[in-house]
Amino acid sequence: MRDIIYWILCAFLTLAIAIVSLRYVTNFWLLSFVYSFQIHLGIIFVAASLIVLAVRRQIYGLVLLLASLFLTAHGFGMLREFAQDDQRTDAAPLFRLMSFNIGIDNWKNSTALADMVIASNADVVNLLEAKPLTFHLQRMFKAYPYHIGCDNGKDSCDTLVLSKRPLVMRQVASIGSLRKNRLVVSSVDFGGQVINLVSAHLSKPYYDDYQMGELDDLGKALGSISGPLVLSGDFNSSAIAPSIQGLLREQKLKTLAPEPATWPIAAGAFGIAIDHIFARAPLRLISLKRLDDNLGSNHSGLMAEFALDKETSPGR
Repeated sequence: MRDIIYWILCAFLTLAIAIVSLRYVTNFWLLSFVYSFQIHLGIIFVAASLIVLAVRRQIYGLVLLLASLFLTAHGFGMLREFAQDDQRTDAAPLFRLMSFNIGIDNWKNSTALADMVIASNADVVNLLEAKPLTFHLQRMFKAYPYHIGCDNGKDSCDTLVLSKRPLVMRQVASIGSLRKNRLVVSSVDFGGQVINLVSAHLSKPYYDDYQMGELDDLGKALGSISGPLVLSGDFNSSAIAPSIQGLLREQKLKTLAPEPATWPIAAGAFGIAIDHIFARAPLRLISLKRLDDNLGSNHSGLMAEFALDKETSPGR
């Protein structure tokens, strides 16, 4: 009986490890969301491997443990790949940005959400699924005189970008073919320095291969932008998902590690980051924090501060 239990556990664990390990062979869209949980699954696999070894100490159980440890360690290593090279904090903050998917059906908390945005003291606010704020827009516009989105009633209120400073450039576009107008590109002049701001809202990775098309379009849009850049929004995937990694490498985007977990809410700090704020040099993040209260959303919001690296002369 002990042997039967051992081999049944080994069979299930082998299958599970093999599924997660497919990321090293193919970026199959149906498994993309599974790849986002590689660290969590790796830890579960380590625990399961120890149970297998407790049932019977045989070499195959040790092989499963080593494979589980590799998946876990590599997951942490991949998170570090997109961390900024150093954490210099001597530069003064240039501006603050909030990014928050407030939840398209979150009507009962709309007043609290509007109050929170106004009181946030962020220079720029990127709000996704902003429809519940429809009836609070006018008082929000008093605090943030410049905006993109929500101009034609609640049915058009999805992405809403608010700014305390004039928008030098503004553009709303679609990425992929599933949903419209979920890419907002703008630029703001902060004391003579123009910063490019990009807001993106990607579909869930298990909705066929729609997210792959969205990432292709997003990459083309980012590639056409020169100068300091911020990319923020809801990606519905972790930074260790292969498709997201490809975008970050191609566009040379960085963040602060570890990123705050934003989903699922019930998991708190033990969840994963599927909402992101990235920067491209010479812009750098100097702080990245999760908002204290999700105010009824199924995502946590993020607040970030940015500084601009000074150009160094040759030889210095």
